[in-house]
Amino acid sequence: MPIYEYKCEKCEVVFDVLHKSSKTIDEVVCPKCQSNKVKKLFSTFAASIAGANNNTSPCSDGGCGVNYSSPCSSGMCGVN
Repeated sequence: MPIYEYKCEKCEVVFDVLHKSSKTIDEVVCPKCQSNKVKKLFSTFAASIAGANNNTSPCSDGGCGVNYSSPCSSGMCGVN
């Protein structure tokens, strides 16, 4: 099931929705104001390669505030 990112056109909050196979954009509502005036955003994705060093980004020293560790990097999320 894919996760999509939306922005509410009424209150401008950005939020994620885990879509089930039959859910459409008409059924998505803002969790803050309950408006159905939402817009799907273009999002990036993350991928991991087994055995690869995930700390090779320019932010690996922690300078940009991005945390590259996740439960999935150790195989604990059940996806690997």
